[in-house]
Amino acid sequence: MKTLSKLAFLSLFVGFSASALAADTLVYFGTYTSGDSGSEGIYVSKMNSETGELSQPELAAKATNPSFVTIRPDGKHLYAVSEVAASDGKASGGVSAYAIDAESGKLKLLNTQPSGGSGPCHVSTDSEGRCLLVANYGSGSCASLSIADDGTLEPATSVMQHAGTSINQQRQRGPHAHSANPGPNDRFAFVADLGIDKVQIYRLDPSTATLTDHGFVKVIPGSGPRHFAFHPSGKHAYVINEIALSITAFDFDQEKGTLTPTQNISTVPTSANRIGLSTAELQVHPSGKFVYG
Repeated sequence: MKTLSKLAFLSLFVGFSASALAADTLVYFGTYTSGDSGSEGIYVSKMNSETGELSQPELAAKATNPSFVTIRPDGKHLYAVSEVAASDGKASGGVSAYAIDAESGKLKLLNTQPSGGSGPCHVSTDSEGRCLLVANYGSGSCASLSIADDGTLEPATSVMQHAGTSINQQRQRGPHAHSANPGPNDRFAFVADLGIDKVQIYRLDPSTATLTDHGFVKVIPGSGPRHFAFHPSGKHAYVINEIALSITAFDFDQEKGTLTPTQNISTVPTSANRIGLSTAELQVHPSGKFVYG
């Protein structure tokens, strides 16, 4: 049994077990399995809902570099990327669908589809679990895939290739899509691209898992936008910038599907030594009173 400190946990997702009255909540961890991480795939712990205590993580499913996971709104299916540059001789990573055993937390592989680009690093679903969005960091693209009633994934319906560069010659010589999220009411999708300092905006049709271009919003050059989240009101959104160690706030027009920057704030004190630091995840508290980076 490996401890948390010995595993390279990359993402965490909380999923509710079958009974709403269950004392324990299943918590899933995505990992990197390459190198000397010691990891074998996706891990699961049980969280005591009263004390917050986590049980020792156990292997839920063997997988290759499942660095980000998400759970379908039905609570019965989990989706994970396989963050690799190529698979089956093609320059594409993969996305896999799993069925969740509500009692044990173990995962049963249902199927795997190409992610539409190399190095997939983020996945999300629309609010009804009809389609999956995936961001491909390596190739700088995003894709949408239909989710069947049984939880399996159909081949990608849309693959949108980003283009451009920005000012950081080490990190921004090309596009690097780092997250893909649906917006309020699932009418639009938002893809933060670290390599081109933009949040690309797409019209989203979850019923057909189709994306169409709708524009973009720029952040301060050299920022490196990574993860993106909406305020519960649906009127505001936030992106965390990995390179600049900052968060950019936006006003969101739900009818027009446009973002307007309103604030840029550092995630560290101005006196902090920034060498070797970067940001990653972003979450907004359900109350709308706090943003966590």
